[in-house]
Order: sequence, then C-alpha cells, then structure tokens
Amino acid sequence: MIRRELYMSRIRPFIGNELIKVLTGIRRSGKSVMLDLIQRELVDSGVNEEQFISINFENMSNAHLCFAEALHEEVTRRVNCIHGKAYLFFDEIQEVVGWEKCINSFRVEFNCDIYITGSNAKLLSGELATYLAGRYVEFVIYPFSFGEFSELYHTVFPDSDSREMFTQYLTDGGMPYLSNLRYAEQPSHQYLQDLYNSVVLKDIVKRNGIRDVDLLERIIAYITANVGTTFSATAISKYLKSEGRAVAPETILNYIKACEDAFLFYRVRRQDLQGKKILTVNEKYYIADHGIREAVFGGNMKDINLIFENIVFMELLRRGYKVTVGKAGEKEIDFIAEKQTQKLYVQVAYLLASEETIQREFGSYDTIRDNFPKYVVSYDEFDMSRDGLKHMNIREFLLSEQWN
Repeated sequence: MIRRELYMSRIRPFIGNELIKVLTGIRRSGKSVMLDLIQRELVDSGVNEEQFISINFENMSNAHLCFAEALHEEVTRRVNCIHGKAYLFFDEIQEVVGWEKCINSFRVEFNCDIYITGSNAKLLSGELATYLAGRYVEFVIYPFSFGEFSELYHTVFPDSDSREMFTQYLTDGGMPYLSNLRYAEQPSHQYLQDLYNSVVLKDIVKRNGIRDVDLLERIIAYITANVGTTFSATAISKYLKSEGRAVAPETILNYIKACEDAFLFYRVRRQDLQGKKILTVNEKYYIADHGIREAVFGGNMKDINLIFENIVFMELLRRGYKVTVGKAGEKEIDFIAEKQTQKLYVQVAYLLASEETIQREFGSYDTIRDNFPKYVVSYDEFDMSRDGLKHMNIREFLLSEQWN
C-alpha cells in the first residue's frame, strides 16, 4: 500500500473536525484504501481503533444495513459503546436507501467524525445539498498517477527503470489493484474489462434506470475511440444514424452525463483566448483511466498521441487544476490549467519528429503574450526548449513535483 500523500495532504487538515469528508471517484480507484490510510493516521495520532465504526455497503454481510433506519439503529448501538469521539467510515454509501438523512442525524446526535465514499457524482446533489449544505468537503480520488504507478510497480519489479514503467503504464493505466496481479497482461485485461462492466451496469445503467443498454455502449465506444477529439452530440447522432440508430442529440447528452456522473468520462470545455469566453460547442472528453480503454476497446498504442493527452489531462486534474482547451484564432492549445493564481499552458505531442511538427506545437503559442509557463510535452528525450517555451519529456513532466 502506498500512502497517496497527494490526497492525504488535502484531507489531513479536516481530520477530526465536524465537516463530513466525502471521497468520490470511479469505482476501484482506491477510495477504500484512502479510508484505511485515514484510520492509520488517526491511530498514529493516538486514537484507539475501538473508536472506529467501519461499514462497506457492497459487502453482502451488510445488506441488512442498506436502509437508513436499520443503519441508524446499528450505528447508535455501537456508538453508545464507545468512550470519547466516534469515527464513522461508510464505504459506497449510495447503496443505503435514504442515507442522507441518516448521515445528517449522526452529525447532529453524536460526538463523531464522519467519512463516506461513493462512486457517483450525484452523491453531492439533490437531497444531500439540502441536508448537508456547507457541512461537507469533497475529495475526488483518481486512478494512480504515473508517479504512484511507478512507486508500486517498483515494489513488484525492483530492477525496472522509468522508461519500462511508462511503457507498462501506457497499456495498463492506473487502477491500483493491478499490482496484486503483478501486471500480468491477460489477468490485468480481464480485471479491467470486469471493472468496466461493473461501472456500466451498476453505476450507469442501474443508477439511471437506462433501458437501452446497447445504445449506451455504442455511445461509450464512440467517446472512448475519440478521447481528446473535438465533437458534439450532433456528430454522435449522425454517426449512430449511419449505423441504423436514430437518436436525438438530447438523449445522447443525457447518456453522456450519466457516464460523467459515474466518473468514467471527464468533459473539457473550450476557451476562446481572444474573445475571453467559454465556448459551448464541440467539447472534448477524456476517460478516467486509459488502461480501461486498452482492455475493453484496444488501440492505445495506435492512438498514442491521444493517450498522451489523456494522461496529461488526468494529471492536471489530480493536482487540482481547472482545465480547459484553448482556442487562439485558428490554432488550438491542448490545455489551459488554472488553480488560484497559478496558470500554465500545455501542448502534448508524441514525437517532435519533423520541423513541421516542431513549428506547429511551439507555434500554437504565437499569439499568447502573457508570462505564464508554456510547455510542449512529448516522448522526445532531447530538450527542444526555445524562445522561453519549455519542452519536457512526458515522464519528466508527470514526475515533476511542480511546474513553473
């Protein structure tokens, strides 16, 4: 188990206070492990493990607690046996019917510190916003970064170098459990395929009452094949029509939103840098884990430029940046990343193999006159920085503690 300090450093200031800590993210991204890490931190600070109440609602032995009244009764009984503050850990809380009222009741009734996880963005909408408005703090837990992947991969294969690990990361992605399979190709692909099916069936189909599963899978396949490519719901509608499926763009948008709520895809808006406005058409989408794309649909090495983009985009999200795609006249900036007073621009390419490619990637910045850092990231080992524009190898970029 690695400590995932990127997340712990954000959660740590809230440990022990009255705010409810909500951990969200795609299924199997490591939310349960984060609960374990928090418990370890509490024990190290002197808290007795007997003060913990931990329930995983995907465990069948807890099926009888998946109703608010039953859960309230059980937790009340156990809290009354605890001396001092109780620490409540609820994993996949969305499985509990009426859980919002229950969690709010615990907050009011007991001297407690509450942590919950869930695999759907709707966790923080609707009733929760009413019951817990201003009383929770959310942390999105993503699959492993390349840095985290490398740390764990190195414990399995101590002699591996950075280049070898990145090659493995390109196909496997960052789902934490793969280390238990020693990154063996067939078992890893089988695990990722099963994970994908679980996300689709449990977190998208079941939770949204989707009946046309075939249509959903076609839309997912289209978006997955076109990660990092600008398109619209109308474009998907025309594509499906060519395959004999007449579907309204509104229906497609609803299905895509369900996928976003399950943290399978992330939507990226486009920003007009000259007009200084957010564009509402032709957005881009990226997949939460490119390893799932390889296992289910294949083609990562064929589409390596798009996979590089996907990896860089997810790294920017992990580090807390708000990300948009930049449009500067006829040119496009892959990513504009902003966080508080920080801002950086990132162009991503596989190889700067020709002068034409070099001119295109560096030339995207020609009309941008501000002094924020501007990067071109590629697989090239040789530093091609020029005119104040920084070039970095993608491994170096991903492993850098900070960009400036």
